[in-house]
Amino acid sequence: MKIADVLVTTGYGGFFYDDQAAIRGGATADGDHYSGIPVTRQFSAIRMPARVLLVGLRLEDSYVAWGDCMSVQYAGAAGRDPIVTGPEVLEQLSSVAVPWLAGCAIDDFSGCMRTLEKQSWRDRPLNAALRYGLSQCILDAAAHVQKLHPVSLLRNEYAPTVELRPVPVHAQSGDDRYRAVDRMIMKRVDSLPHGLINSPAKFGRDGSAFIEYVRWVSDRIHRLGGEDYRPTLHFDLYATPGLAFDNSIPRVADFLARLEPLCHGLELRIESPADFGGTEQQMAGFQGIRNALRAKGSRVQIVVDEWCNNLDDIRGFVAAGASDMIQIKMPDLGELSASLEAVLICHDHQTAAYLGGSCTETEVSARASVHVAIATQADLQLAKPGMGVDEGIMIVRNEQLRALAQLQPPAGAIAAANLRVPLL
Repeated sequence: MKIADVLVTTGYGGFFYDDQAAIRGGATADGDHYSGIPVTRQFSAIRMPARVLLVGLRLEDSYVAWGDCMSVQYAGAAGRDPIVTGPEVLEQLSSVAVPWLAGCAIDDFSGCMRTLEKQSWRDRPLNAALRYGLSQCILDAAAHVQKLHPVSLLRNEYAPTVELRPVPVHAQSGDDRYRAVDRMIMKRVDSLPHGLINSPAKFGRDGSAFIEYVRWVSDRIHRLGGEDYRPTLHFDLYATPGLAFDNSIPRVADFLARLEPLCHGLELRIESPADFGGTEQQMAGFQGIRNALRAKGSRVQIVVDEWCNNLDDIRGFVAAGASDMIQIKMPDLGELSASLEAVLICHDHQTAAYLGGSCTETEVSARASVHVAIATQADLQLAKPGMGVDEGIMIVRNEQLRALAQLQPPAGAIAAANLRVPLL
């Protein structure tokens, strides 16, 4: 099956692109708007509506396979590629990607991925977000041609021995960090609440504001969730402890260890406790924090995000024992095959694999990430897109349930009397 045409248009992501450097530097929030001058390249404002590229592959039989290209919320930060809708990426799409797609063997997904990762523009790989979207539409097309569910295709090619089960879901609150928690508890998500502690003001002097938030979340779960609801507490701190404690490993570890007694015995994960300014420095710093916590007898887990942007970075972090969990930020890794391989690398090194992404994603990319999560049995998956909580949980959980229901062995005819829903 050949590609007859390539369709491209701009669309909308689930949230905004934020200039992380400007926000960490103390940019003033005014409602959902940030006042001030942007710092990061290609940002025209500190917060910009997320725009994405929608790419469709029209096949010879008229089927159109879609994939969506978007950058993460903090595009251009910590070694990440710039925003996908910039002029450089549009040139990459027109001058490299579209001509390559014209000759792509669309029924061979893994073969296409191997050649996609080798495509270059001005002696550099194509923008990771562009490769992310292209790989989604190639997966859609390959599954269509092979008459397979995408999960079956990915499992067959990358992880044929895994048992297909639901993957735990992590929900993120955005700035609505109190009301969102109640909705997460009522929907009994597996991991919560993220919290978006991304500025010194939200962290508080010496962490005082964050300590009160951890206490409130733990008490709220205990009060509303019942004894049988034991989610993992997972907070993303955007390096604010490191900023507060001068990136002192002993002081950061002391602070994190103080949080554990507040959690009513719930497992506690802290994402991005510090930013040491580069990949090697981040590995060494996280290894030091993790070792200091274990020396104290603390079970607090460390999750890496910043400066862990590609497969080589992930290999380095897991080999160094520098993290308990890796956030595999899918748009940053590029093609879906890289995320598949990243999960397998984590599992080979007994490190938990959190198949993440960004609030800026779309329903199409979220569904593709579900297929990767189930096919590899990631340890955790982000509910996405957006910051509305309910929508992301709905999209990810429903796609998991549809996929697993469809992949069950046929049960034969079912009598209408056995169904628990009215037949319309």
